[in-house]
Amino acid sequence: MGNPRQNRKESRKKQKLNGRILLVEDHEISRQLLSDYLSCLGYQVLAIADGAAFFSALSNFQPDLILLDLKIPNLDGYRILEEIQALPIDRQVPIIVVSAYAFKSDQQRAFSLGAKKYIVKPVNLSQLREAIQEILGGLTK
Repeated sequence: MGNPRQNRKESRKKQKLNGRILLVEDHEISRQLLSDYLSCLGYQVLAIADGAAFFSALSNFQPDLILLDLKIPNLDGYRILEEIQALPIDRQVPIIVVSAYAFKSDQQRAFSLGAKKYIVKPVNLSQLREAIQEILGGLTK
């Protein structure tokens, strides 16, 4: 038997995940908290605050997954969903919507525009992690 503390530490290392996540969130504190959390899990994160930077970030960062708030300046989340869905299939990126819009109609609209998951704010971090792992396949380093 090994040292329990060392075993826990090694277990946490094995649970580190990989993947590139583009986080689109206009609220500064939420953006920073989510970015820090995802980075601690082992993901590479690019966090942007508005829709104006979205397409250059998508092209340059080439994410494996997008976390998208629906209410962002300069290009709303629904429009981004429409634009992603219009891309050739090999360039489409899975999207998890993270939004304060809690109505079923908002969720249905997002799903009809191609969202894979919909998480209502305030974000439950365990739920977010599970959704990401489900989409990215839980790849480990």
